[in-house]
Amino acid sequence: MTTPRDLLIIAMDTEPSRAVEQGDLSLALAGAELIDLLAAGSITLHGDDIVPGDASVPADHLLGEAAAALVRTEPHESVTDWLWRRGRGLSAAYQAALEAEGLLVRQRRTGISFRAGQLVLADSQDRHRAAERLTSDEPVLATLAEAVGVRGERTGDSPDVSDDAVATVLATVNDALVELAAVRQRRAIEDAAFDNIWRGPGG
Repeated sequence: MTTPRDLLIIAMDTEPSRAVEQGDLSLALAGAELIDLLAAGSITLHGDDIVPGDASVPADHLLGEAAAALVRTEPHESVTDWLWRRGRGLSAAYQAALEAEGLLVRQRRTGISFRAGQLVLADSQDRHRAAERLTSDEPVLATLAEAVGVRGERTGDSPDVSDDAVATVLATVNDALVELAAVRQRRAIEDAAFDNIWRGPGG
């Protein structure tokens, strides 16, 4: 398993009252991909820029897609730009991959229904390994889980990792999530103001 897959599994394994926002998860998955590509030697970071290394293809096909999507010519892409570009719809792509592999299954519905059931995690070794990795407080997965709200509110603290490049990615993911939250809040305020205008004084 990979860090993005483990992150998706533990995000889907949370209680419904703590459901993870898909946009938050997509950004974090894009960051998790970079961390795995760093570990594989497929990329390095020069400051905040992603510099592709060898052209070897990771065994995981989604990581392979990530490696193929890297900007290989100068100027190289920044971590921030990667998160927003690669992260678009990424949680749905990982959910589809896990469903195809039988790690996510459609929940059976009782009674007559023509709607597909909700996706739920299958009882698999991958699920248990992801949970064990989180329980052990492995720094990368624990930090990403906290960032998307799986382990409570984000603290914004510096990641407790020894690798500077990994710490840079984790910090950038946190910054992107803060920015996304601000965008949501701004839109909510604008929508509320728009509704008040149309209601008028007698609304």
